[in-house]
Amino acid sequence: LANTHKVLERIPDDKLAWRAHPKSNTIGWVAAHLANLPSWVPLTFELSELDINPVGGEPYRNQLLNSTAEILATFDQNVAAARQALAAASDEEFGRPWTLLSGGHKVFTLPKGAVLRTFVLNHIIHHRAHLCVYLRLNDIAVPGLYGPSADEG
Repeated sequence: LANTHKVLERIPDDKLAWRAHPKSNTIGWVAAHLANLPSWVPLTFELSELDINPVGGEPYRNQLLNSTAEILATFDQNVAAARQALAAASDEEFGRPWTLLSGGHKVFTLPKGAVLRTFVLNHIIHHRAHLCVYLRLNDIAVPGLYGPSADEG
């Protein structure tokens, strides 16, 4: 999460609307998604299922964020809530099932520990790398994540 914070810090406000391709999400969308992903940790522990597109209801949407400062504040707030939820969870809770639904249809059911590893952490890592590519394409220095980057070496 500290590495993700380092990547988010590099985004200039004037690049939030940039996209690599007309079909691609913007830097701002990817950054907001990253800032919101840690909020899925408390959701995982508080709920046994979540319908992201409930029939007759409002679909789940990421919070829209309009500046790097908002992105970082949201990320930090969500990380703090995630850490609190992790600290409060019992060992047994990690093994309980959690189901993701869309329109009432099951997408998957996994133990909560597996949801945290795959749907939250791996998802964060994936989009952090996605954002690093966007930074590189905009000649913005990419921070070192597992040692120095080409910009820091």
